[in-house]
This record gives sequence, C-alpha cells and structure tokens, in this order.
Amino acid sequence: MPLFGLLLFAISAVLLGSAPASADERGFLALFESQPEATAAPEQERLAREYPETTRDLVPDPTHAQPGTITIDTNARLLYLSLPNGMAWRYGVGVGREGFEWRGRTRIGRKESWPSWTPPAAMLRRRPDLPRYMAGGEANPLGARAMYLYSGERDTGFRIHGSNEPWTIGHAVSSGCIRMLNEDVTDLFNRVKVGAPVVVL
Repeated sequence: MPLFGLLLFAISAVLLGSAPASADERGFLALFESQPEATAAPEQERLAREYPETTRDLVPDPTHAQPGTITIDTNARLLYLSLPNGMAWRYGVGVGREGFEWRGRTRIGRKESWPSWTPPAAMLRRRPDLPRYMAGGEANPLGARAMYLYSGERDTGFRIHGSNEPWTIGHAVSSGCIRMLNEDVTDLFNRVKVGAPVVVL
C-alpha cells in the first residue's frame, strides 16, 4: 500500500477509535461512568417539608353541635371538634374521592396509636399489588393515630387517621376514610373519647 494510503488508514483508525460509543455499545461499562449526584432527599420528603405540621385553629363553632361532637364538612375539607364555650377546634382533612363519598352519623368505636393496616377485600381487588398486612409505623398509610368509626356495634370500615402524605390534605383522595396531618390527628386523638359522635356532611 502506498505511503499516503497507509497514513490515511492510520488516521481513520484513530478517529474511529476515539468516537463515543452508543449506549448499546457501551453495555455494562456504562455503569461505571460518573452519574449526577442524588438529590438531597426523595421527592416525597421534599414535599413534606413544604407543608405545615398542623392546620389546627380555634374558631367560632359553625356547627352548633353538642360539645365533644366531631363534624366533618366534606365539601370544605374541614373537621370540627365542638367545645363547651361555642368554639371549636378546626382541622384540615382529606376526604373520599369521587365514587367513595359518604354521609351519615357514626361514633368512635375504638382508638389506636401507630395502627397496623390490613387492606379490605374490596381494596385488594382494585389494587392486588398492595400488601396484605402492614405493621404500624411511619410508612403505614394510617399514620400516627387512627379512630375507627362504628355504626352501633359494627365497624364501618372507615377511619379518621393520620397520613404520611401531607400534600393530600384538603383534597378528595381517599377510599372514604378521613385523613389528617399526623400532628393534627394526634391532637384530636388526645381530645376525644371512645363513643364520641361523628357527623359526616
């Protein structure tokens, strides 16, 4: 091969060898390339920091209910606990999404701190990916406290409970349960007794 041809061949080999390989060509070697640093916190943790720890406020009682009554205004996404002096503690809540709304009178049948969670059969049919049981804790969707709503002696399946998703408060997101910030549900939990009437409007 003439000298000029040899020089062209050598230059072409160098240029081709230095061209960046495609993702497919790099294969597992791409695993060793430098990656952007992970963000300081997962998205959910970032969102949680942007929301208040409590929505609780002492207000004139718009419900005029008997002291100790819990009234939930699902349209306004607010829960009221009536007090003896014409005032009420007001909290922001999340309520049942479309198709899961309900109204009625119930009572608190029992209370649990850091409750475990067993999804009901109807929910598992909709979401077969859900765990069959989840122990209480910060990752549990019932949050820090739960108050179980009963009709007579029957558990309705609905709860007033905490949440590890503070950005859902003020929205219609649940399968019928009333969710609160963990700080708020703990405060309400400490103020009410088993047997307290609950009115859902």
